[in-house]
Amino acid sequence: MGKEVAGSGCTADDFERFLRLLEEETRHAQAAYFRGAFANDALVAGFELEAWLLGGDLLPVPRNVSFLARLDSPLVVPELSRFNVELNGTPQPLHGTALSRLESELTATWQRCQRVAAADDSALIAIGTLPTLREDDLSLSNMSPSRRYAVLNEQIFRLRGGSALSLNIAGIETLSTTHSDVMLEAATTSFQVHLQVPAGEAARAYNASQILAAPLVALSANSPFLFGRALWHETRVPLFEQAVDCCDPGCPQHMRVTFGSGYLSGDPTACFAENLANYAVLLPFEIPGPIESYAHLRLHNGTIWRWNRMLIGFDDGARPHLRVEQRVMPAGPSIIDMIANAAFYYGSVCMLTRQTLAPEAQLSFAQARENFYLAARYGLEAQLRWFGGQRVSAGELLEQQLLPLARAGLEQLDLSTADVARYMEVIAGRLRSRRNGAAWQLAHHARHRDFARLTADYLDYQRQLMPVHEWPI
Repeated sequence: MGKEVAGSGCTADDFERFLRLLEEETRHAQAAYFRGAFANDALVAGFELEAWLLGGDLLPVPRNVSFLARLDSPLVVPELSRFNVELNGTPQPLHGTALSRLESELTATWQRCQRVAAADDSALIAIGTLPTLREDDLSLSNMSPSRRYAVLNEQIFRLRGGSALSLNIAGIETLSTTHSDVMLEAATTSFQVHLQVPAGEAARAYNASQILAAPLVALSANSPFLFGRALWHETRVPLFEQAVDCCDPGCPQHMRVTFGSGYLSGDPTACFAENLANYAVLLPFEIPGPIESYAHLRLHNGTIWRWNRMLIGFDDGARPHLRVEQRVMPAGPSIIDMIANAAFYYGSVCMLTRQTLAPEAQLSFAQARENFYLAARYGLEAQLRWFGGQRVSAGELLEQQLLPLARAGLEQLDLSTADVARYMEVIAGRLRSRRNGAAWQLAHHARHRDFARLTADYLDYQRQLMPVHEWPI
């Protein structure tokens, strides 16, 4: 949920001052885009991976403070709960061996994390929703000691008038419960993929990412269980949307976690104007610095969790750039699975972005959104509507159309031939077997009916660095 904040309180003056600065920065960003101040450089890839700390009993353990102190790595930082951490990758220009460099670095960071965790009788696991998680684990006593998280919780419930959050998910089984804080969000861990794009391509890349959200979530689904119930193949989606719901009940299009309100028509900074117009400020903290640092715009943007999000960053020379954050993919099942998912996204989004006929002209936003929720619910078996009005299962669409598209895109990016072959074969193997992480978990539970055994076996196979389609049941 972002970086720490500093400040004395959330007074009316704080909100007024923050809103004034936010308005100024939003106008400045739009003007900067139109005068060409944002970078038009080549593509750059990156990621964030959220993970869980587990004890020997395979339950989450709230030890991230001591774990991070012992690890002492700038690439690994706290998350909302004391049993979650976030691993980051060093951004890589998207050519040559960029993909294998991302994998090598993540593998090294992951293995170091495991060694440090093992010294405290714990382990790290990357999985969308943890099968052994209990609702009681999601309490404020397990919130990471960060002012940002505490204020987010306070402000969300201020906007809700103090009313509890309702969680209602109907899937394979049904779950209905209430929760009195934002810690439900800690039950969702993801593999967030970043793609810095030339400013002139940013709107097209964002739209293509929206269209790809459905096949991506079907391909990567890994979150079928929550609190002992089988729900959606990617239960993270309805869970996260309901976990930080502070919107006006009459304005569901302004939910804080959302697929969005439409495609971009050309100006990528329109996302930030929509944030200003439609979303209440949650963190009203003044941040010193020049207007062109966009500190308040970026802070506000960090409290609106679109499944695809436009971000502003800066290069080493402090020049601003735009990047798309693709947020639909869960953590896990294995490191090679996740890098293969990222490779698939990079190749396919670049091809769609640069097609002569824009894909957003071939598939309505409403249909892209409907596809997304169908894919999250049913995974590779979801029936999606695609270009030309065709109705096709997500698995068939991926295997027959999008995998060749992604491979062609990676080849056009001049990525290593060996890397392209390696990662696309992981995707091909998953599609041939129709086994992603969710399918493996569901099959394992159907055979053994034991969430502890499921978690133990999952952790064992993940440690072996095997792609999920090779995991035994």
